[in-house]
Amino acid sequence: MFERANAVLGSDWTLHDLRHSAAMRMVRDPQLALSDVQWVLGHAHLTTTERYLTPTREEVVAGVLAHHARQAELHDPPPPAPGYDPQTLGVLFGRPL
Repeated sequence: MFERANAVLGSDWTLHDLRHSAAMRMVRDPQLALSDVQWVLGHAHLTTTERYLTPTREEVVAGVLAHHARQAELHDPPPPAPGYDPQTLGVLFGRPL
């Protein structure tokens, strides 16, 4: 059945690809402990399961943007050093200065 689906879709997915996708989804579930994912996948070592913890590019960007938003709420930014254009810095850091 899997081979027929690949033929219809023109894809070359494997059952291992599905296992990898399932592992990625499980490690991102905050209700599921990493050791539980390890047990489900049958990994002998937790370090094998930890490789699925690598964040996506979108997650990294979202985290950095959230960090900057938190920092902006804590205090007003210092004035720019002489020679820097405040408007350019505002664009760079995502906020008006």
